[in-house]
Amino acid sequence: MNRDLRRDLYAVAAAALLVVTAALTGIAIKRAKDVLHVGWPPLYANWGPHVGPGTPAAVTVAIAVVAYGPSLAARLPWRPLLWTSWATAMAWTFSLALIDGWHRGIARRLTTGYEYLQVIDRFQDIPDTLRDFTQHILIGSPDNWPAHVAGHPPGATLTFVLLDRIGLGGGAWAGVFVITAGATAAAAVLVTLRALASEALARRAAPFLVLAPAAVWAGTSADGYFAALAAWAVAFLALAVTGHRPRATALASGLLFGLTAYLSYGLTLLAVIAGAVLLLGSRRLRILPYVIAGLAVVPVAFTVVGFNWWEAYHLLVERYYQGAGGFRPYGYWVWANLACTVLVVGPATVAGLRRTGALLIRWRASPDAERRMGLLLCAALLMLLVADLSGMSKAETERIWLPFALWLLAAGAFLDRPRVWLTAQAALGLLLNHLLLTGW
Repeated sequence: MNRDLRRDLYAVAAAALLVVTAALTGIAIKRAKDVLHVGWPPLYANWGPHVGPGTPAAVTVAIAVVAYGPSLAARLPWRPLLWTSWATAMAWTFSLALIDGWHRGIARRLTTGYEYLQVIDRFQDIPDTLRDFTQHILIGSPDNWPAHVAGHPPGATLTFVLLDRIGLGGGAWAGVFVITAGATAAAAVLVTLRALASEALARRAAPFLVLAPAAVWAGTSADGYFAALAAWAVAFLALAVTGHRPRATALASGLLFGLTAYLSYGLTLLAVIAGAVLLLGSRRLRILPYVIAGLAVVPVAFTVVGFNWWEAYHLLVERYYQGAGGFRPYGYWVWANLACTVLVVGPATVAGLRRTGALLIRWRASPDAERRMGLLLCAALLMLLVADLSGMSKAETERIWLPFALWLLAAGAFLDRPRVWLTAQAALGLLLNHLLLTGW
């Protein structure tokens, strides 16, 4: 066993120990006084071994990616690789969701009492509802919004309102939409890596982006859709700063960044990775006016209609502490959240991040493309750590942090023996979805 592999395994063992410690500590806390509000700490899930109609498909997709993913990623032309990555990520996510069956796994996920589809009929007059949106955020307010509606800017709910308006109403269409849209995130990360690092690294990362344990929560939580939109905002910015139709891609990036801020308050942290992209690009000053112009569109539109983002955010913080956020202990979740992240990104990502740290230590001796990719991964880690320390992400981070954790998956590009690590990734995803009944 070579030294690098041995160190990779030490890192994975340490991450596994973190997960076990979080689980055992969580169980002890629940037995003393259940202030965690999760069924199977540190995850928002319950123990429930099961199989379902998605089981054969999920196993088949996993075997196919492990067997053929690395070689196909190396030799497919670039555009077919992007389409193939999207299709395969979608197949993996759909099959995992269908382990719980069509109704529980997809059609009913976004129709529970916490979710966006509960309030579709309250958006008959969209401008009027947006003007009045902040009046229903706090728990004591009349007709207060369900938890997820209150916890996000109205752009999140409007997504499903507009789907309903075009005839794609109901939980089934909503579930299909978030999986289909969310799976494009893999292609967006590949575009970014090719533009800012190298095509070789992007190709090596592709199978790890496709076969991610994170798919357990991307299907079907709206956060998977948020992650994809955020990833495309970063991808268009990467294209802009490297001279690929800079005006159009800069405008598109700004527009998407503006929209993400009205999907989730936490996605303002994307400024960190956007800053890293600008730092790595050579045309940042030329494209900034176009990014800013695009960035202004969505906030101006919502403000003109009458929605006040800052007022809503402060009310959301108050609402957060009125609910589970008020009694979930920060002292536990500030580190147990990281255990959740280990389960989301898998052992291959842990080993890849260990190698990322090593190449950054050997900065001058490392290839330029690897250094550039390492900086992107550091930016993703920083976003996640800031979210963690904020205290606004106590539990449920396996879905909430998908827009940040997604980027960490690319660290698999630094690993030798990709098929072995992909097997570990697939096994973790299959075990999680077959042993637990997740809340998302």
